[in-house]
Amino acid sequence: MKNGRIAVPSNGQGGIDGERAGHFGHCEVFTFIDVADGKIEKISILPNQEHVQGGCMVPVNLLSQNNVNALIVGGIGMRPLAGFRQVGIEVYHDDQRIEIKPVVEDLISGKLSLITDNQVCGGGGA
Repeated sequence: MKNGRIAVPSNGQGGIDGERAGHFGHCEVFTFIDVADGKIEKISILPNQEHVQGGCMVPVNLLSQNNVNALIVGGIGMRPLAGFRQVGIEVYHDDQRIEIKPVVEDLISGKLSLITDNQVCGGGGA
C-alpha cells in the first residue's frame, strides 16, 4: 500500500509505537497511519465507540467515516469483515506481532495478505 489511511486496533493510548489489540471490535482506540508515496506521513488516534454484542457495524461505520482504506487485524468475525468489504475497506491479517510499527511497515511493503474467510473468528470472545 503506497497511499491511503491504515487503521490498526490498538491497546491503551495507541500510536505508532503502541501495541495492536487482539480483536478489533474490543480495542480501546484505533491508530490511523496516513501513508503517501510509501512513507508514513501522519499518525492520529481515534477512540473506539462502544458497541453491544451484535453491533459489529459500529466500528465499520466509524472507520468508513474516517476515510480508512485498510485495516490490520489479528482477529475479526465474519459479519464485520463483510461490512468492511461492503464499504471498500481492505482487511489484512497478521496474528504474529503486536507491535504496530513493524506490522504497518509490512503492509506498506506488501508483505501482508488480505484476510480470507477461513481466518475469521467466531467473534464476541477474543
